[in-house]
Amino acid sequence: MGDSYQSWLWGKLGETCVKNLKKHGFDAHFAETVDEAANLIFEMISGYETFGFGGSDTSRALGILEKLKVEGKTVYDHWQKGLTKEQDLEIRLQQGRCDCFICSANAISAEGEVVNVDGIGNRVGAMSFGPKKVVIVAGMNKVRLNIESALRRIWEVAGPMRAKSLGMETPCAETGVCTDCNSPQRICRITTILHRKPTLSDISVILVNENLGF
Repeated sequence: MGDSYQSWLWGKLGETCVKNLKKHGFDAHFAETVDEAANLIFEMISGYETFGFGGSDTSRALGILEKLKVEGKTVYDHWQKGLTKEQDLEIRLQQGRCDCFICSANAISAEGEVVNVDGIGNRVGAMSFGPKKVVIVAGMNKVRLNIESALRRIWEVAGPMRAKSLGMETPCAETGVCTDCNSPQRICRITTILHRKPTLSDISVILVNENLGF
């Protein structure tokens, strides 16, 4: 019963968020399930040949990467195992030059702004400019009322959990609390806010009425 109320609440918040994202120039959609989101995305990207994937559990949960590989598409994925530092760097560069870049967001405000914190910058770089098409997919657990609460979500939830998942030796990965550290392995180094759709970029945002990613 509780899940149904959560779904209802997220649905209402999602309606507001989609409306404001559209007002800010983004192509925004709301999907009830992962499968619905995946089908919507495949329709959007069917005409492209090269794809980049940001470091995102959410986008991979949709099964898009595997299906693209089966279809013989070129996929730039720096999470594949066995890469040298040089190969990793080249893949990250190609993500900013591919036909379509698929990623998630750390947080999205219901006011219609996309908020991210990166460690290297290839994700937020490609998200802002370069690829012909950008698809941002996020679970409703990442939507907050405004920029301030979106940033708090990153500091209090997404940052510590991502650092822990990556095995980083940072204070937040040990204590679960952000201390605005100077750790060599700190992953929170670049903050970007897409207040409006960047002028030369074609960006779709798909909100999913499920709990996805960090």
